[in-house]
Amino acid sequence: MLGIKDMNSNFLKVLNQQSAEHTPIWLMRQAGRYLPEYRKTREQAGSFLNLCKNPDLATEVTLQPLRRFALDASIMFSDILVIPEAMGMHLYFSDGEGPKFTNPLQSSLDVDALKVIEPDFDLAYVMQLIRNLKQELPQNIPLIGFSGSPWTLACYMIEGGSSKNYEKIKTWVYSHPQQLHNLLDKVSIAVADYLVAQIKAGVDTIMLFDSWGGVLSEAKFIEFSHAYLAKVLQRIQLSLPANKTPSIVFTKGGGVWLEQLDQLKCNALGVDWTIDIGKARAQTSKVIQGNLDPVMLSVANHSIIKTEVSRIIQAYREANAGDLTGHIFNLGHGILPSAKLDNVSALIDAVHELSQR
Repeated sequence: MLGIKDMNSNFLKVLNQQSAEHTPIWLMRQAGRYLPEYRKTREQAGSFLNLCKNPDLATEVTLQPLRRFALDASIMFSDILVIPEAMGMHLYFSDGEGPKFTNPLQSSLDVDALKVIEPDFDLAYVMQLIRNLKQELPQNIPLIGFSGSPWTLACYMIEGGSSKNYEKIKTWVYSHPQQLHNLLDKVSIAVADYLVAQIKAGVDTIMLFDSWGGVLSEAKFIEFSHAYLAKVLQRIQLSLPANKTPSIVFTKGGGVWLEQLDQLKCNALGVDWTIDIGKARAQTSKVIQGNLDPVMLSVANHSIIKTEVSRIIQAYREANAGDLTGHIFNLGHGILPSAKLDNVSALIDAVHELSQR
């Protein structure tokens, strides 16, 4: 059954496999550095981590893109690495280099030393952010909560930051698989419990970002990423048996594994720009989210953007028996800091215009 808010939200209607007035659109990282007002708030906070941990400022930056653009959903402003930090790892953000851990995991002893988190206490600032946003958001704009997937978090925890070749964690994959399974089990519990707390705090949807699942071979993806996505979703269902909060799973580079991802107990699958959305539609019964190349918002003009939006919508329509139900428009990954504001407006307008029912 859809609630009052669902009935006013095209985004939630689509997630529940219902017909909507138009294809809904939101953008991964829609609150971010491409917005001048975000950069001012980030400067006020003093650091990215301070911004994440200040519920009032995080509320402000979450709301900023909604003031500019006719988006159909909001995603809370936070970072996937707040979980490993809460588990006892020392996180900092280096300008131009992204997130870093001063104490990356090197052994089973390091895994054993990780703290079992209590989300309402260890991540209380996120729960306060959610409560703030539930008071501030318009009635027709649902709130998306999120976490990184266990595999993606493990990549950062072992590599110590971003990586080109993932040699450190792949050493665990090939030489110490049981050690890695022990870590992933521990992280899966933390991720599931964190998402349960978000649901209890009031988010309307949850999303799992498997940002680095695509760096694995198919067999290793099934063993070390897919299996733990399934465990997270199962633990959430066991913790909240009456829960009807819809869920989205996004594996960057995962278009080749849609048939396997379709087996997950989630409502929607995100796809990046490397797979045709019509082909994606044919491989899963779930709602599909995607899949414009984010670089287009930095380098293309309005006409080219509208042409590409038209192509994506038409490809989806043709693969779905002439129907646009079951599609959420998004980028194939996060919006870039170089994105032009007028291009973002043009994108949203094109999606709404070209998908009017």
